[in-house]
Amino acid sequence: MSWAEGYDPVAGDAQSCDALELVIVPRVRDLGGFSVRRALPHGKRQMVGPFIFFDQMGPAQFIAGQGMDVRPHPHIGLATVTYLFEGSIFHRDSEGNALEIAPGAMNLMTAGGGIAHSERTPAPQRASGQGLYGIQSWIALPKEKEEIAPTFQHFDASVLPMIADRGLEARIVAGSAFGKTAPVDSLSPWFYAEVKIAAGRSAPLDNDYEERAVYVVDGEVEIAGDLFEGPRLLIFRPGDRITIKAKSDCRLMFLGGAALEGPRYIWWNFVSSSKERIETAKEDWKQGRFAAVPDESEFIPLPEG
Repeated sequence: MSWAEGYDPVAGDAQSCDALELVIVPRVRDLGGFSVRRALPHGKRQMVGPFIFFDQMGPAQFIAGQGMDVRPHPHIGLATVTYLFEGSIFHRDSEGNALEIAPGAMNLMTAGGGIAHSERTPAPQRASGQGLYGIQSWIALPKEKEEIAPTFQHFDASVLPMIADRGLEARIVAGSAFGKTAPVDSLSPWFYAEVKIAAGRSAPLDNDYEERAVYVVDGEVEIAGDLFEGPRLLIFRPGDRITIKAKSDCRLMFLGGAALEGPRYIWWNFVSSSKERIETAKEDWKQGRFAAVPDESEFIPLPEG
């Protein structure tokens, strides 16, 4: 793992965007065959709305015979959002869901009181080789809903709302943005959108949500005179309407939502408002008390320490 420090706006500096609270340069980790860039959680910011974990996967290219193999592992107290730009992942979970995740589709796995799942490159793509590029996020659940029954929602790219207007394209993945609303059931108010802006064009980041951020996946944007290249997570203060201008063709993720009622504890794949609940989950996984993932014989053991 390597770390490159970002630079926060300087208070009172005319070249800084007054509405910009924090700039995060993702930490880079090599997972063997592809890299992951992690923007959240961060030492200065645990969450943006309920987004508590934000990883960029790739871009990577697997040769024929190789692929992604994330063995079955557990989650509690969160929902995972898998969104791909390129490639595909086959998802299996302990609730019996088994499907291929394709680019542009919304995939929301709500762990609640506990779920296990695996993520692997599908067999045909593994045989021929494929690229992999996308974002995986975790959404922390409201305290009163941390123990709900696990569920999985899947929406093909074709059913998610889209807008296209003079060099601006956006797909609404969850919540509401650009006057459109995704069909995803959410347990708290949050939004997520993929936004592509052609060089010289602009897009608004409305102030409809309490906490907001823009993840610059690639390209370069200008905000209030400052330039930012991807990958960067730009976190904004509440209340201001922001205009993002593309200096080059760029791809962005708009995200945010209502702040939760308090911070969360995170250990491995577990998120909870209670330390004790995480200890219980650790023991449950260690003792094999999570439901098994069908058609899987492997699993990731509980980390030591």
